[in-house]
Amino acid sequence: MSYRYILFNKPYGVLSQFTDSSGKRTLKDYISVAGVYPVGRLDWDSEGLMLLTDNGQLQHKLSHPQFGHPRTYWVQVERIPDSNAIAQLQSGVMISGLLTRPAIVKLLTDEPPLPPREVPIRFRKNIPTAWLEMTLTEGRNRQVRRMTAKVGFPTLRLVRVAISHLSLHNLLPGDLRDLTTEEVKNLLN
Repeated sequence: MSYRYILFNKPYGVLSQFTDSSGKRTLKDYISVAGVYPVGRLDWDSEGLMLLTDNGQLQHKLSHPQFGHPRTYWVQVERIPDSNAIAQLQSGVMISGLLTRPAIVKLLTDEPPLPPREVPIRFRKNIPTAWLEMTLTEGRNRQVRRMTAKVGFPTLRLVRVAISHLSLHNLLPGDLRDLTTEEVKNLLN
């Protein structure tokens, strides 16, 4: 059987599902490939890389916490995190009574090359912002936002830029593409 593997750059304000009764935009507004489903989720107010497939075994493997594959995010936060906040994010943060797994976190020196968001972030003249790169191996509900808020630096913009070895690269918001044979091979290994 031949499976489909699709990368999609989810824009801000799109639900990570194909149906919705509230009138919000969904994946159906962008993806007309039958039978594929998202591997994991991105919140309505988050952007970036999603993988969709009709391979149920792979979907389970990549979604189940026990397999812990890396996902990398660029996170714009309010104010400039100090080394203590970065260290807390790296070692784990207590959320709802559970410690998050250690994460790879670094403060970016330059703003990442992203297109402007459809709806601009909240801007405050006297409060600077900074960008973090965070790589997590678990995916709890709104985890990145909850982690940055817990250490005192609320998330303003969240963009997933990589899932394992797959990256957003030149995929613009709303665009999709099939994985290459090599990418599929690496994903299955």
